[in-house]
Amino acid sequence: MTALQANLDKLEEAIASACRAAGRPRGEVELMAVSKTFPAPAILEAASLGLTLFGENRVQEFASKAAALEPIRAATKYHLIGHLQSNKAARAAELFDGVDSLDSVRLAERLHDAAAKSAKRLPVLVEIKLSPEETKTGLEPDSEELARLLELLPGLAGLHMCGLMTIAPWGAPETQTRACFRSLRASRDRWAAAHPRLHFDVLSMGMSGDFALAIAEGATRIRVGTALFGKRAPEPR
Repeated sequence: MTALQANLDKLEEAIASACRAAGRPRGEVELMAVSKTFPAPAILEAASLGLTLFGENRVQEFASKAAALEPIRAATKYHLIGHLQSNKAARAAELFDGVDSLDSVRLAERLHDAAAKSAKRLPVLVEIKLSPEETKTGLEPDSEELARLLELLPGLAGLHMCGLMTIAPWGAPETQTRACFRSLRASRDRWAAAHPRLHFDVLSMGMSGDFALAIAEGATRIRVGTALFGKRAPEPR
């Protein structure tokens, strides 16, 4: 048994346990394997073990792996989960099966234009900033920019709004982490009622250190890298 297989088995047990504790079916929680900084062979092995959804942080890094992943491309999906500059939107729309870090009207318009030119409808998640760290990206829940984006999205045929994504504060107490996830779920319910033309099915929240708390608070997608692939190398610049 490889280290990745052992990690996946352990992770699946932990996810199933968290689902049982929350009174939820395991099938309600989608596992995204965060493969950023890991080479293509690691993704190929993960795919051979049945994983199909992968998260990447940078356009250029994923572009360097894309050719090696062609043998499994039809059976796997790759989403951008890192911050995306609007000048890289066209390349991102070409490379990825989804962008989970939509955080501005300008970026939405750029992604829409790029997707429409390719006759593509690109799934997107709106990233919500619920953490005080300056390094975190995303839209403030009460911002005018978010309100404008939610009003605009139904008219952008090149994009398919699927839900929301957030990152909990680093190293926060469990109560604060749960409150962050609970806040996203409550916001989702409020915005879904106010914007019936949009879809809010996906709640992407929870990572290697806090996915059990996220599952307890309603996550439908968790993003796990370190607990699956092991210690991560520094991200390429």
